[in-house]
Amino acid sequence: MNTGNPRAGLKRTDHGKFENQLFREAGNMKIGIYGGSFNPVHNGHIHLALSAIEELKLDKIYLVPSGISPHRSSAEYASPEDRLAMLKLACDVSEKLDVCDYEIKSERKSYTIYTIKEFRRRFSDDELFLLVGSDMLMIFEKWNQFEDILKEVTLVVVSRKNGDIEILREKAEKLRKYGKITICGTEPMEVSSTEIRKKIEKNEKFSCYLDKNVVQYITSKNLYR
Repeated sequence: MNTGNPRAGLKRTDHGKFENQLFREAGNMKIGIYGGSFNPVHNGHIHLALSAIEELKLDKIYLVPSGISPHRSSAEYASPEDRLAMLKLACDVSEKLDVCDYEIKSERKSYTIYTIKEFRRRFSDDELFLLVGSDMLMIFEKWNQFEDILKEVTLVVVSRKNGDIEILREKAEKLRKYGKITICGTEPMEVSSTEIRKKIEKNEKFSCYLDKNVVQYITSKNLYR
């Protein structure tokens, strides 16, 4: 029977997190949503999330690994289970970081609007913040139902490379007629999952870019080789 309680049927793990749906019952909180392939999750991702928590005074950020991406071939992905496991390891550095498996469990393409609607359903009384990279802001108008996304969230844009802040501000100003947009002042860490995968494939050093537990996981599973 569905009780209507978002915590019903949830089970805590040893790390104090929930298995399956990783949502918490809350009210009047500031909730961040940070989606991506996380293939693999690296120090730049975690640096960005922690910086956004500090700058925007967020209560929690949920990292949401994509399932069936509308923009990429699935052939270049580690399995959803492996990407989810690596994210959980990387997020152990802070109680304000958590992982949501909604998109991985969905059987449809991971359009952001679907994820936003699910978060809004679970966090009906809370303020939602969607984190995106600067490259995504520049093509945001091409996103599926982008106007509806901006009706539900504050879009938080983080720089992917040094020197692009002015360009981001100009683009954000054009989009503000649709909703709230803020440029995060976090100093970018110019590291790429694609480059990390290439280093692993070539047997080059890569551990400096990742959490040590993620490095151990990749090595034990022989991923990206």
